[in-house]
Amino acid sequence: TGEEKWEPKGNSSEAPIVVAARKIGLDENISKDYRRVLEVPFSSSRKMMLTVSDVSGRSTLCEGGMQLPAGSTLLSVCKGA
Repeated sequence: TGEEKWEPKGNSSEAPIVVAARKIGLDENISKDYRRVLEVPFSSSRKMMLTVSDVSGRSTLCEGGMQLPAGSTLLSVCKGA
């Protein structure tokens, strides 16, 4: 059909987040722009994971995205099941 087929990588809870990000125009290589300084992997006993990314020098999370508080250097994201 000539259509590009996308195959998700990683776990099943992360794939919908990646799809939503792509639908709003975020590049699949966005992680290169937001270096992770800490990652606590998903734990079935805690039922969550945590990431902390460097947002130094940015005023928004992404082009046209969420405004970051002045002087922000780190952004933490906690994802639970």
